[in-house]
Amino acid sequence: MRRAYPIIIGLALVLVLVVGVLVGFTVSPLLTLRPGARLLNTAAVLTQVQGLAQLVTVKYVMEKVVVLEDVRVYGENRVLLIAHGIVKAGVDLSRLKPEDLHLRGKRITIHLPPASILDAYLDEQQTRVLEQSTGLLRRFDKDLQQNARRQGLEEIRRAARTSGILDDANERARRQLTLLFEQLGFEQVDVRGP
Repeated sequence: MRRAYPIIIGLALVLVLVVGVLVGFTVSPLLTLRPGARLLNTAAVLTQVQGLAQLVTVKYVMEKVVVLEDVRVYGENRVLLIAHGIVKAGVDLSRLKPEDLHLRGKRITIHLPPASILDAYLDEQQTRVLEQSTGLLRRFDKDLQQNARRQGLEEIRRAARTSGILDDANERARRQLTLLFEQLGFEQVDVRGP
């Protein structure tokens, strides 16, 4: 029996050594970085994504006809304008908070803020006044044309919303960010939005 103890202890040591070597070979690649690989953490990724700021994903080009009249007893002023406008929508990534971003190994989950209209303006090269008339007893109203432009831009912005520009912007932002993170090496990308 006394002779069996050294053999049992020797076998136990050999077994512990073999298990240690196997664990070392399987765990060590997980703990070391490949040359050129970067260690990513939530704060670093959040800072990089916020740096993208306003991600414009959709651009609508629209036209509206605006008729603006100022009728008085002693005459009228009238402007007929074709407003050619551009509306851009997307996601403001600078609004992301740490709790909106979750990293776990090669998996990333992002909760996007809702899309919004980021820019809307009239293309002055293509916006044109078709008709401007001033009544016989009226003076020319220089503000009438500016008011027509302002109204045209507001109508274009409203038409873009009702045409679904915000839904399109949300969907495209999800697709673009999914592609971006897949190219960065993430194997599972889950981009969630409103």
